[in-house]
Amino acid sequence: MPPDPGFELKPTSTPMPAADRVARMADLGFGRVFTEHMVTIRYRAPDGWGRGLLSPYAPILLDPAASVLHYGQAIFEGFKAYRQPDGGIATFRPAANGQRFNNSAARLAMPALPIERFVEAADLLIRQERDWVPPNVGESLYLRPLMIATEAALGVRPAKEYLFLLFGSPSGSYFTHGVKPLTVWLSKEYSRAAPGGTGEAKCAGNYAASLIAQQQALDAGCQQVVWLDSVHKRFVEEMGGMNLFFVYKDGATSRIVTPKLTGTLLPGITRDSLLTIAEDLGYTSGEGMISIEDWARDVENGTLSEVFACGTAAVITPVGEVRFNGGGWLVNDGQTGPVAQHLRDALLAVQHGTTPDAHHFMHRVL
Repeated sequence: MPPDPGFELKPTSTPMPAADRVARMADLGFGRVFTEHMVTIRYRAPDGWGRGLLSPYAPILLDPAASVLHYGQAIFEGFKAYRQPDGGIATFRPAANGQRFNNSAARLAMPALPIERFVEAADLLIRQERDWVPPNVGESLYLRPLMIATEAALGVRPAKEYLFLLFGSPSGSYFTHGVKPLTVWLSKEYSRAAPGGTGEAKCAGNYAASLIAQQQALDAGCQQVVWLDSVHKRFVEEMGGMNLFFVYKDGATSRIVTPKLTGTLLPGITRDSLLTIAEDLGYTSGEGMISIEDWARDVENGTLSEVFACGTAAVITPVGEVRFNGGGWLVNDGQTGPVAQHLRDALLAVQHGTTPDAHHFMHRVL
């Protein structure tokens, strides 16, 4: 095995004054503020990945013939760094994101980046940007790794050159209205993914194809779109960039079900973590196939008590109302339910280090 090429450090010579940084972080939303540095690693066949570079955050230069601009070889990830009670910093399951990044790369015929280099790049950036990690519960430094094909060549084939890039964004609530129940739009006209497609990959094309339905949702007064399977147009898959959970009454406790991974929806890291945390809290959790008829019937008969979405950016956000052409219904009278709140509080406690990390989800950086 060749030696690890490591990383070269070229931080800015004019760091932002602390007062300016504090001002920028005074009103955190999501994805609006970016830190001062980024990490890049270049790949060229047949040599492989080169030496990484930490440098000031700046625009990137692309040839007009770069493959990503024509054939869409572009993937990304998202995970977070959290301030800990002792002032240190830890990330939530970064190796799992590294593995999913490589799964996406494989689906798009892109090279795998060793998971240890993926995590090392994040650790390096966080150490440099430690002052950009906000202190409050529910806030974090959101990390966005991506890879694009940069080879200047026309012709439909996998590129021979790629750029891995990682940058950070201090973030608060994903939704502008905060953690309040969402109104969602059931998309029956468009499909997000089809069997054999790229549904389980986190690639840019999936999100581009989703935007027309998302605009329909906004036009209908909804914040998000709920996707159905492309074959039957009946089975619930996921919501925008998030996974969904359904909470059913089960005697004195609750049963939590999330749509089954069929290859057409994204295997969320938060989704996977909540299946485990739910069991820790005494709930029964699992996967299942849930149709829109099931959803409407079980809300009506009272067995379905809550629905919530989850993801790295949004954490947990309740669903309060469903709309579609010709109808709709309320979920839990449009209110946040106790199970969603319980799970959200438990997840944030693990991430911010205020409860024992029984499953070793956290990766200590500082």
